[in-house]
Amino acid sequence: MHALLNLYNKPLEALSAKLEPWFLPTLARFTFAAVLFMYFWTSASLKLGDGFFDLSFGAYGQIFPVAFEAAGYDPDNLSQLQHIIAYAGTYAEFALPVLLALGLFTRLAALGMIGFIFVQSYVDIYGHMADDTAIGTWFDRIADSQIMDQRLFWVTILMLLFIKGAGPLSADKLIGLK
Repeated sequence: MHALLNLYNKPLEALSAKLEPWFLPTLARFTFAAVLFMYFWTSASLKLGDGFFDLSFGAYGQIFPVAFEAAGYDPDNLSQLQHIIAYAGTYAEFALPVLLALGLFTRLAALGMIGFIFVQSYVDIYGHMADDTAIGTWFDRIADSQIMDQRLFWVTILMLLFIKGAGPLSADKLIGLK
């Protein structure tokens, strides 16, 4: 039995040793860039108004749906803090994916994106009143809900980058970060 287990374990251990330092972080960054980069870039772009330093009317509705309605859909009636959050969130939605795609300050960017996704999910559920189908449930037979199912995959990829770093094909490697 021991020989049979070794026949199974030895080649897989050798393969794992070859792939370990680079494969998972590189795959995670590729997956993020291929699947989520344009999602976040487009979302951030929709929040811009006439220029890069001007937020659109819809930005406040996306970020603060309940407060924006209570303010009569007038951005001037929102607090200074809400304006700061709206600008910070919009620019983070541009900057963090770029940092991840480049592999620059990857762990910090991944942690920022995880926080961003949690806030985004909270706003979708409580601000935009997402329905049960969009929210979904784990451990059921349906694997396509926008919030619980999809975003768990997003956070898993980002957790891998937070824990392992960007890998060897990255700006982090060039500047000596791990």
